[in-house]
Amino acid sequence: MSSPRETTQPVRTPQPPPQRSPLMEMVIIAAPSIVTMTSYTVMQFIDGKMVSEITPADSVYVSAQGNGGMAVWLALSLALGAMGVINTFVSQNLGQGTPERGSAYGWTALWMSLIWAIVLIPFGLYLPTLFANMGHPERLVELETQYAQINLMGAFFVLGSRGIAHFFYGLHRPSVIMISALIANVVNIMLNALLIYGDQGPPSWVPFGTHIQSLAVMLDLQPMGVAGAAIGTVCGAAIELAIPLAVFLSPWMNRKYKTRSAWRPSLAHFRDIFRLGWPAGVMFANEMLCWAYLMAVLLPMGGAAKAGLLDLPPEQLDIAVDQAKTTANTAGWIALRYMHLSFMPAVGMSIAVTAIVGKYMGMGRPDLAAKRAWLGLRLTVAYMGLCALAFVLFREQLVDVFVSDELHEVDPVSAEALLRVGATVMIAAAIFQVFDAIAITISGALRGAGDTIWPGVVTVITSWVCIVGIGHALLHWAPGLGSVGPWIGASLYIVLLGVLFLWRFIAGRWKTIDVLGASAAGGRVDEEFPAPTEALASGLPGEV
Repeated sequence: MSSPRETTQPVRTPQPPPQRSPLMEMVIIAAPSIVTMTSYTVMQFIDGKMVSEITPADSVYVSAQGNGGMAVWLALSLALGAMGVINTFVSQNLGQGTPERGSAYGWTALWMSLIWAIVLIPFGLYLPTLFANMGHPERLVELETQYAQINLMGAFFVLGSRGIAHFFYGLHRPSVIMISALIANVVNIMLNALLIYGDQGPPSWVPFGTHIQSLAVMLDLQPMGVAGAAIGTVCGAAIELAIPLAVFLSPWMNRKYKTRSAWRPSLAHFRDIFRLGWPAGVMFANEMLCWAYLMAVLLPMGGAAKAGLLDLPPEQLDIAVDQAKTTANTAGWIALRYMHLSFMPAVGMSIAVTAIVGKYMGMGRPDLAAKRAWLGLRLTVAYMGLCALAFVLFREQLVDVFVSDELHEVDPVSAEALLRVGATVMIAAAIFQVFDAIAITISGALRGAGDTIWPGVVTVITSWVCIVGIGHALLHWAPGLGSVGPWIGASLYIVLLGVLFLWRFIAGRWKTIDVLGASAAGGRVDEEFPAPTEALASGLPGEV
């Protein structure tokens, strides 16, 4: 029988309470995270706008990009959700005074990313069958499959960049991720302009459009459409991983946090992430599954249900039903673009709240953790409340941004239908914005404290009951509502989630959770493992 492994117990030097004001502390940590999340949203918004202007004009391109992207995020969601707790472990070690222990969790994220990217290969091959079984038109299946498969080829870049990002968030150095995200997003947009439109050139509103077209002509590059958008996204993700990884391996980071000496796969750290992260992973994966089902299945069904009530000859009815499916799907994706502008900055605040709550829990100060969570909640509610007001007041103008001038001219009936359905969805979205702010921020606070199981269970139950159950019920009992019926179910889900999460936070159970005391990694810092790439990494840049 082998003796128990001896572990090195570094001296704990918990950080003292902050000297700066609570608001300034929140802003310093949250601002880079919010800028990062907002930059993602702006990039997705511009991506969608670019795709909507592919010629010949057709609303199918926006649906293809949305459905394909949703399929990719669904495939990545389990790993992405689980890796979110890396922020928790790193921030609590920072608060406890042992930040060097966090480096092993950063490496574990990279190993997890590689494993998950390999696991997803069969899923990519199954995508055409999956989309076809959803009843999508043949052209839509072709385009959404193309977009999703290309993005899955870059799965490691997406997962790895998010995993390393959580390391830096937990270390309270979010500016590294902000800089990498901004650079990656600019590259993504420029590549999209080049690849989507090729030698035809991008629309006039795209910066440097003439130069981009000249480059495409010189390269004899033909328009790639939706596939070009996917390639641009993958290239951007690769850059987004490369920059923070270079910082992670830099001599400065290695001297301070021993980032190169924790490179070997550690079963103990895998267990830690699984123990705390599996509920968050299941929660995120389940939520992505339900939202994907809403967007790709329920909304087209809603459009078809309402169109089926029309008194038309069979052939005309079939055409009307197919058009209604695409319209409902596209209108949903247009509205979701604006929802991203609302909730993605809130996600940035949630990430910051996770890091701040985690740090104070590591310091043994749940009282300060609670105060910072309430501060973050007030800021998020104020922002998303303003977004809700804008959704109502400017709903038609906002939707019209994604309806091209060419579509207005070539098919005014379809354009008008998009505006009508999309404007209604914007009202539904406005109703739940404040509750979404509560759910997003409080879930981050609970995650920072290590409370992940209860939120995960509640999310699974409420999402299936409201989005899927009530969505189907309204399609059956109130087909005249069309795609608005499923949106009512989705709105109720977010309202309930916000109320239940807030109740959980106020109850205070999270204040007694000891994350580091239950850590499988114990005191292990992995100082005994030499880094395999010391010479190679020695030339990498230092702190950004």
